[in-house]
Amino acid sequence: MRLLQAVTRKRPRTVIDHILKYGYITTEELKELYGYNHPPRAARDVRESGIPLETFWVTGSDGRKIGAYRFGDFEKIRPRRVDGRTTLSSEIKNELIERHGSKCFIYLEKMEASALQIDHRIPYEIAGDFTEARPEDFMLLSAAANRAKSWSCEHCPNWLQEKDAEVCASCYWAYPENYTHVAMLPLRRIDLMWQGEEIKEYEQLQQGATTFGVSVPAYVKEIIRRAVSSDE
Repeated sequence: MRLLQAVTRKRPRTVIDHILKYGYITTEELKELYGYNHPPRAARDVRESGIPLETFWVTGSDGRKIGAYRFGDFEKIRPRRVDGRTTLSSEIKNELIERHGSKCFIYLEKMEASALQIDHRIPYEIAGDFTEARPEDFMLLSAAANRAKSWSCEHCPNWLQEKDAEVCASCYWAYPENYTHVAMLPLRRIDLMWQGEEIKEYEQLQQGATTFGVSVPAYVKEIIRRAVSSDE
């Protein structure tokens, strides 16, 4: 209770109070009752405050299975995570921008610094906070990339079971520049973004895809496949 009462931020406080009253909170309730359109983010806020949450399934109002959260095993709290995550300083964000530019690490989208969110490369839920906050342990993400990473991580077997930081260290979502898997799946991916004048190039790709009756990703893959074959 001491740990629960120490959380004061509105979003995790809302989740905690609801679970204390009803035993759990569903993704549907987070959206409908509290207006949180990205429930995993609200659950993550609680976890980042040092509170263990576990995800399970319940039946929603429409009869479909939906996610729900309840308190996990408090005996498994790691000492370095009891007081919650370290506040991510503006100094680290500025250092990352100076090193890599004002862009999303996942989508490589150039953005205003104010639109970029700083995030642990290895999720806080897995590794906790570091004894020393180093810029190389963090990444800059657009809001869309942060949501995609959160969803993928929270459905990853490593997140749900092992919680092994070394597994995360070789994952696309932590190090897109050097990875061996995507959330423990044998995948490789490229996230491309067209901006400004480049949009004309995307429209040409779109027209080509339409001509051949395929999706844009399939068309791009075919172009790459032909380019690679011609180089061999």
